[in-house]
Amino acid sequence: MAVKKKTMQAVDVLLDRYPSLMACEASLRSAVEAICDCYRNQGKLVVCGNGGSASDAEHVVGELMKGFLLPRKLGGEMAEKIRAAAPAHADYLLNNLQGALPALSLVNQVALNTAFANDQAPDLSFAQQILGMGNKGDVLLVISTSGNSTNVIYALELAKVKGMMSIALTGKFGGKIMEQNLADINICVPDDETYRIQELHLPVYHMLCIAVENEFFNEKELE
Repeated sequence: MAVKKKTMQAVDVLLDRYPSLMACEASLRSAVEAICDCYRNQGKLVVCGNGGSASDAEHVVGELMKGFLLPRKLGGEMAEKIRAAAPAHADYLLNNLQGALPALSLVNQVALNTAFANDQAPDLSFAQQILGMGNKGDVLLVISTSGNSTNVIYALELAKVKGMMSIALTGKFGGKIMEQNLADINICVPDDETYRIQELHLPVYHMLCIAVENEFFNEKELE
């Protein structure tokens, strides 16, 4: 199913603001379509990375699990269920809760990650979570400036095992992720210095969040 016209316009706006990302246009559009398909089929987005990219993973989840640019008011069947189940608090819940796009960060499971690192293998903590929580139809978004992070590579391999689509957000050359064809979609931003790669990663994942929010919560878009 094709995404809404305005959804894909988020890519156009990004490219107008960051012309250097024109090199990534095809993969950016493919990533928007993949995440929208995931949500349309009741899947979830799973995100991971290390260091600054771990912060980016948390950032992505924060933009998806609550309103970003749109209010995401609850209505319809969900509003009816809330009024039936919690009549005393229904108005408060409906006035403050926002529609969510299911997203999970693998970096914030502190107890699990440290226990698994201590008991088993530190570089398999993301893979262990994919094994336990990844489902066919979900999308794994990995963020790695080098494209060489071992724990991220293992997560991508387990994503294949679990039948998940995968998107890699990396630097110019994509590292081992690109060389070994580990991700289904590679967004290799055109820089090779870590902090500059990170500066380009932020507008890319903001665009992805804006696009999918529009797809599912923009009531003004009728196409």
